Amino acid sequence: MTSPTRQPRIPANDHGVIEGVPALGEWTPRLSVSVVIPTSGSRGTLPLALAGLAAQTYPRHLLEVIVVDDGEQPMLRLPEIRPERTRLIRPKDGRWGKPHACNLGASTAEGDVVHWLDDDLVLFPDHVEAQMRWHHLADYLVVLGHPRSVQPDPSELSPNEVLAAAEAGAVAKLFHEEDSTPQWTEKRWNRTSDLRTAGVDAFSVHVGATSSLPAALFRAAGGMDESLMLGEDTELGYRLAQAGAVFVPDRAARAWHLGRSTVVGREPEVKRHNWPYLGERVPTFRWLRKTPGRGYRVPYVEVVVDARGASLEEVRATVDGALGSWTPDVSVRITGPWSRLGDGRRAPLDDPDLDLRLISAGYEGDARVTFTEDLPASCFPIPFRFHCPAGWVPGQDALGRLIAFADRNALGVLSLALEERDEVVHARLERTAALSRARLVADPGEDLDDVVHEVFGTLWDVGEKWGVVRSESATTVSPETLQAELEKCRARSLVLQDRANRWRRQATRGHATRRRWRHASRRVARVLMRRVARPVMRRVARPVGLRMPWAAPGRGRL
Repeated sequence: MTSPTRQPRIPANDHGVIEGVPALGEWTPRLSVSVVIPTSGSRGTLPLALAGLAAQTYPRHLLEVIVVDDGEQPMLRLPEIRPERTRLIRPKDGRWGKPHACNLGASTAEGDVVHWLDDDLVLFPDHVEAQMRWHHLADYLVVLGHPRSVQPDPSELSPNEVLAAAEAGAVAKLFHEEDSTPQWTEKRWNRTSDLRTAGVDAFSVHVGATSSLPAALFRAAGGMDESLMLGEDTELGYRLAQAGAVFVPDRAARAWHLGRSTVVGREPEVKRHNWPYLGERVPTFRWLRKTPGRGYRVPYVEVVVDARGASLEEVRATVDGALGSWTPDVSVRITGPWSRLGDGRRAPLDDPDLDLRLISAGYEGDARVTFTEDLPASCFPIPFRFHCPAGWVPGQDALGRLIAFADRNALGVLSLALEERDEVVHARLERTAALSRARLVADPGEDLDDVVHEVFGTLWDVGEKWGVVRSESATTVSPETLQAELEKCRARSLVLQDRANRWRRQATRGHATRRRWRHASRRVARVLMRRVARPVMRRVARPVGLRMPWAAPGRGRL
């Protein structure tokens, strides 16, 4: 198989548009892969994992294995059964943890692709090949393997048995399929057609047990966050998504996971530990950011205001409107020629750069506001950037509504027409993941917005509809007014609740009345049958000797 001359343009996470995915064993690999295994050696399963790697169908000259010994004990020794190109390294300077081990292994890797692997996985022989076939089709894919958990007795399985089973194509027979447990991610695959319909949230099922990605993409995303001891794979998945990645689960990349997953066995404890860390770093996990007025390590949206040629009042109206948004985790970047604001002698009131100085002075103490001359091409890892002209104010609910609409419709860019002069004055909401994807697949000289439209979608709308108005028309709601409105809403909700309860009681009484009428009608029917119908039927049936229908067998003949 040859390298594609043009990267496929995958919309959102719908990797099904990729054509020509080769069948296993029917293609010729050309990319090299480095399998990185962080391990402490405590579980004793590393020899089994290496035995499974020793029998992979992927070409041996294109596969290397890097074992990173992260244990406290003396350095491990590699077992005899292992791939030919296997190295063992150990962190220095007392550094520890799985993220650091992964970063260290990736930094020494020579492969085009980095393949993470836990030390308690026994791979099927075509596991690496199944993942690598995708990387030959596009260089921004993150491929996820398909492990199933089993509960083996370690003494019952040896590296020799694993190798023999792999060479005989019998790894599936090492354990019983009916005794295995799927990973929690598999349920998400089933609900989203293998993540094809997962959209912008596909990254949330990225796990590091067995996954692979281009080494260049890993470096572009910044590597693993070494301050995290758990949840590092989810956080890396988020940044990979912002870098433009598409997540592809491959059910053919099978493996046995030896033992119970920590996430499954201690789920409440894992969530309690991970959520404070992920809440700071993954702004799209909105349920982790419910506290109003808080700042976070990674904001949800960056608002860009250009101060060039604008007055203090115009810039202040726009910036204050953004900071007063009901979307709390907002940062503001004000662009302008700040380097020319020297400390030389000047007339304070006649300074030609007076407005720039006042803008700088007005926000120098606000950590949410930064000043820059040249706007970076991307606000990575912040998921959204909102460009707003100075003098125009986004309403307090505007940013939240715009982002929600963009998410529902998988939009990469949402442009808002504000005013028509010599050219259209407009605001613009950009999705970081969409622009990153477009840069990865765009042809030289191609308009980036056209590519964004292909991979995510773009839309123009009217700014007034979304509450973006001129500063003189803008209104803000004070905390006191907002509290009063909330009290009114609460009082109204109590009235409606009381009315609903009253209707429920009336319905219950109506139901009881209907039940009483039903019982009464049945009693009247029985009385009529006993006192009227039966005597009449007896008088009619007596002459001909008929048996009455209500009589028992053998009785009732008249």
